[in-house]
Amino acid sequence: MKFRPCIDLHNGKVKQIVGGTLADGAEPKINFVSEKPPAWFAELYKSDGLSGGHVIKLGSGNDNAARAALAAWPGGLQIGGGITAENAAEWLDAGAAQVIVTSFIFRHGRINEERLKQLVSEIGKERLVLDLSCRKKAGQYFVVTDRWQTFTETCVDADSLAQLANSCCEFLVHGVDVEGKQQGMDEELIELLAAHAPIPCVYAGGVRSFDDLEKINAAGGGRIDVTVGSALDLFGGTLPYRDVVKYCQR
Repeated sequence: MKFRPCIDLHNGKVKQIVGGTLADGAEPKINFVSEKPPAWFAELYKSDGLSGGHVIKLGSGNDNAARAALAAWPGGLQIGGGITAENAAEWLDAGAAQVIVTSFIFRHGRINEERLKQLVSEIGKERLVLDLSCRKKAGQYFVVTDRWQTFTETCVDADSLAQLANSCCEFLVHGVDVEGKQQGMDEELIELLAAHAPIPCVYAGGVRSFDDLEKINAAGGGRIDVTVGSALDLFGGTLPYRDVVKYCQR
């Protein structure tokens, strides 16, 4: 199990936001705002060899901050937020190892096969990570888009994971209902991903302790990598970043 660090950007600053509270015309619920610039975090992750972390642009006004983070560690971080077939190559040229995509390939609640093919054609599946962040409805997990506000018709299950794995190199999955709340993980979702994801998968949401890391490792059979956000002391929490790094590198 690898630790995949994050740099979440909102209005050009590194922040930790409660999942599902981002919406147009309203301020999200914010757990933490860092005084340090994005590049500081990228340099820290580089020094600790934590490749495969993600820079997420939460809305507009984050491009310059994102570019600064990528420039601090070319080839070490992924980039997500507003990525399309038209700008994906530009972000790879800016230093991203892969681009992370959700909303671009989901139109009117369904997977747009043409857009997905266009992306793969432009950059190759080995440079594409699909964000399947999801919320539970009627006992099933459905991919959510538009800053996690809109339910799609795509259920996260064995069939969809197998289908989409043909077009990307990795899945990033936030358990949106627990994201940023430090109230525990979605173990059912983790078990689902471990059982059915045929490619590498990164889980984020609700991790708050080393017991949780143990549970992810057990529930995921060691196949699921983990992102820890608001609980880290880097972001105002109590879980020591340095100890998490050591634990996952053990």
